[in-house]
Amino acid sequence: MLATAATLLAGGCSNGKAKGKEEADAAAAAVPVEVQPLKRAAMVAVYSGTASIEANNEADVVAKVGGEVRQIFVEEGDAVHEGQVLARLDGDRLRLDAAQTEANLRKLERDYKRQLELSEKGLVAKGTAENAKYDLDALRAAYDSARLELGYTEIRAPIPGVVSARHIKVGNTIKPNDPTFRVTNLDPLLAYVHVPEKEFRKLAPGQPADVVVDALGGERFVGTISRISPTVDPQTGTFRARVEVADATRHLKPGMFARVNIAYERRDNALQLPRTAIIDSDGEQSVYIVAGDKAEQRKITTGLANNGWIEVVTGLKGDEKVVVIGQAGLKSGTLVKVVDDSTPAGSPATEQAAAK
Repeated sequence: MLATAATLLAGGCSNGKAKGKEEADAAAAAVPVEVQPLKRAAMVAVYSGTASIEANNEADVVAKVGGEVRQIFVEEGDAVHEGQVLARLDGDRLRLDAAQTEANLRKLERDYKRQLELSEKGLVAKGTAENAKYDLDALRAAYDSARLELGYTEIRAPIPGVVSARHIKVGNTIKPNDPTFRVTNLDPLLAYVHVPEKEFRKLAPGQPADVVVDALGGERFVGTISRISPTVDPQTGTFRARVEVADATRHLKPGMFARVNIAYERRDNALQLPRTAIIDSDGEQSVYIVAGDKAEQRKITTGLANNGWIEVVTGLKGDEKVVVIGQAGLKSGTLVKVVDDSTPAGSPATEQAAAK
């Protein structure tokens, strides 16, 4: 009896040690992984590009006649409207030419009226009155031209906007076609984004854009796609999207460098997982989840992507924990050990684990 009991006790101890050793070996063989829960949130698909800010309209104002600059009415930074007088030249010679032409015109008008009366009475040939009419028309055109030249001594803004440059000073004598001012229309400002051709179907006029300017401390401005180029540049494989940017603060300046983010699609309450969790193999995408103490591979299909997260369309329900680090060496059924559970406190997954 005592011998039998001793034998059973020894066998039990031996089995316990063997079982403990097996469990220790299994724990040692478990692959360490890090996991992360999925999340549901709005997913916005964004195309990001860069562009320089440009003015909607810009005009270099040149002198149409020569003369001495007598007055300047605006300075750089002043807002002007179309047709506003920016500066005035002397115009003395042109004023005299116009006055002389007007005097000759008045005299010829009287002569033509007299010739017409005599022609109606048959006292002079009709050709005489007709010749006088031709001379009168030619002099009227010369008078209109002289008045036009005189009007050019007032240099006017061709478009509304802001005076961005002044090239003349009072007392300067300038010639025709000399630059005088530059007027820039800042409403709206434009950003031309060159987009790869594969994105052609994703963008359309009316889509919103977020314009970020680093030179202004990352200040953001609201933009909208106004036009899409109908052709693709064969040299670069890109097409051009014109983004109009509204800036009531006038902080933006033409020539500034901007990052343009165009949101072309949005899905609310989209199931999302970190992009780093996805394994691409032979054109198929999959992830590993932790079920108990083992890894399980799940094939998935994905949709939109943004900021390191990607939408899961099929393959997951949303309550799984996906492996984000360590999945490269896994197979379905591999023992795993979670070394860093990044499930945030208070999440449904955490509460369920605590309840168990």
